[in-house]
Amino acid sequence: MRLEAKLALFNALSKLLLVLLGALVIPPIVSRVAISHTDQRLHEKQAEVVQLIHRSGISTFVQGEAYADYNILKQEYITLTPLPATADTAAHTPRIFDEPRQVDNQIEDFRILSEQFSEGGRSYRLEIGSSLATVELLTDTLRRMALWVLVIGAALTIFTDAAFAHYLLRPLRELITRKLQGVHHPSAFSYTPLHTDTADFRRLDNSLNEMMSKIQSAFEKEREFMSNVSHELLTPVSILQSRFENLLQDPELGHAHSLKIVESQKTLYRLRNTVKTLLLIANIENEQYLRDEAVSLTSVLTDVTDELEDRLTQRELELQLDLQPDYVLPQANRTLLFTLLFNLVSNAIKYNRWGGSIVVQGRPAPQGGYLLRVTDTGPGIAAEHLPHLFDRFRRFQAGASAPEGYGLGLPIAKTIATFHKLTLTVESEVGKGTTFQLQFP
Repeated sequence: MRLEAKLALFNALSKLLLVLLGALVIPPIVSRVAISHTDQRLHEKQAEVVQLIHRSGISTFVQGEAYADYNILKQEYITLTPLPATADTAAHTPRIFDEPRQVDNQIEDFRILSEQFSEGGRSYRLEIGSSLATVELLTDTLRRMALWVLVIGAALTIFTDAAFAHYLLRPLRELITRKLQGVHHPSAFSYTPLHTDTADFRRLDNSLNEMMSKIQSAFEKEREFMSNVSHELLTPVSILQSRFENLLQDPELGHAHSLKIVESQKTLYRLRNTVKTLLLIANIENEQYLRDEAVSLTSVLTDVTDELEDRLTQRELELQLDLQPDYVLPQANRTLLFTLLFNLVSNAIKYNRWGGSIVVQGRPAPQGGYLLRVTDTGPGIAAEHLPHLFDRFRRFQAGASAPEGYGLGLPIAKTIATFHKLTLTVESEVGKGTTFQLQFP
């Protein structure tokens, strides 16, 4: 999962947790706020009623009987009740409680503020009630409002956090897509500085540029070394070969010595082939070949088949070419492409079973381009060897039964495929054969 997606998921989950926590915490808080608000209103009304009594006199409200007043919906009421003469005339601290009361033959639950006070030498009880239905309505309203604010706020913060993370990680995306993605060689790396004001990304970009510069320098030194060594080795090899040929023409040379010289010539021949192969790889990697021909795969494979016909007959192998349709590579080097396909088919012959078969199949790829598959019926390759199959001088069969080789055929094929911007992969199963696949653009 991408870093940006992980950040967005974390933000969404944290906001969801916040909403769930709010759904648990908000209702009791809102209920307490609504009750506190109701109590405050009761105190305010009590203060107003007491002020009216002091200003207008108690007789204005109470004339021997209790005074009662309530609104038309019976949501609030006020009562003033004279107390008996034997009652305590001292003022009492107002108290608030919940209690059902009957108002016009209807019983309602009220939040009641009750206060006892003295006026004109007589005690009175003042009660101001507010219907609990009103409190519950206020509570529900506040609760819904708080939850909606929480949900909308969480949703807005999710989008803003995602947008900010997208903006913040833009340099990292550019670093991956523009500098790292699809870079199979240091020469294809872009050293253009990354435009960002984030110090971490800038430091990462500088470190990548420095690292790739060192890798490219090491690659160039390796290529130069291999090219120089290959050139230098060809000269003494040619001199030795000439001397051996001159020695073989000496009439006084004995038969036993002639055999030793012939064996030395074979060793020298293998050395010369190895040096030429390394020089070929170095020249391809240094891009000393042109890709200026339109090359038909059918034409090249026909030449390869003609070249290997004797070896196929010798091992009683059947080679089947099945290219439907033919594919023409617009920019290629025919000689190198011949070497690439020759090595793949030759490898299929060398490691095939006696009397087996080889199928070279070409089809348009579903995702575009063209797929060429070279399949043999050999013993197959163990899975642990597949990642190292294109390493130079790496061979996985040893002993007297192993085919002769230098471990450079597949590395050459891989180098030529990379030079033509082709993808060379291998699939194999022990006991069922091996398939090399070329993906053409």
